Amino acid sequence: MAATGGQIQELPRLPPNIYIIGAQSTGKTTLVTALGKYFAQNQDTETLTSQPHQLKEVARGVLQKHNFTANDITNSKSRALKLQQLIIEAQASAESALRNVWYIADRSALDAVAYARQYVGTAEAHNLRTGAAWQEVEDKMRAGVVILCEPGGEWLIDDGVRLMPQNSGEWFELHAHFMALLAECGIEHVVLPCSVPRLDERVKVVIAAWRQKRSDAE
Repeated sequence: MAATGGQIQELPRLPPNIYIIGAQSTGKTTLVTALGKYFAQNQDTETLTSQPHQLKEVARGVLQKHNFTANDITNSKSRALKLQQLIIEAQASAESALRNVWYIADRSALDAVAYARQYVGTAEAHNLRTGAAWQEVEDKMRAGVVILCEPGGEWLIDDGVRLMPQNSGEWFELHAHFMALLAECGIEHVVLPCSVPRLDERVKVVIAAWRQKRSDAE
């Protein structure tokens, strides 16, 4: 609420945030950029009073800030676990800083838990979900739109920074961890299949889910 001329006015309800999540190299950041362009071009059509912030590359920032490499994830379980904890904290901090802004994120804290389950262990990954930072972001995910990108498309490109799966089996195993965690946490989501490769069609899938979530909240 905001006070104007001695009267309290209701602030406009922010649209639901959008989380584009999933295994590495599934087109998440590309999709976030495309969604940002869509909303910029369709602000009136979607009856928006503000544009979404694009929350990108949080994990990459943690890697650079704390001198981690992608190889740490597979070569050292202790460093892999520490990295995922730092990523959860960084994600929570980044989202908290956007308290009065709605956003589209190219990952979530759940991504870090999925990676921990894959490369460290189930028990250790579960412990990542006991802290205050996790609880904060989990609640936001439930209130937002969660899109899980399925692996298998043509996005698997080694940029020298991100962790690359050794084979397609490892890629899909990580995807299975995402599916399991979303079910365990009771977080509603939409799977964006790799059989929808065109970017404009992928945007349409997300927008349809976002419109439904927005309608349900009104």
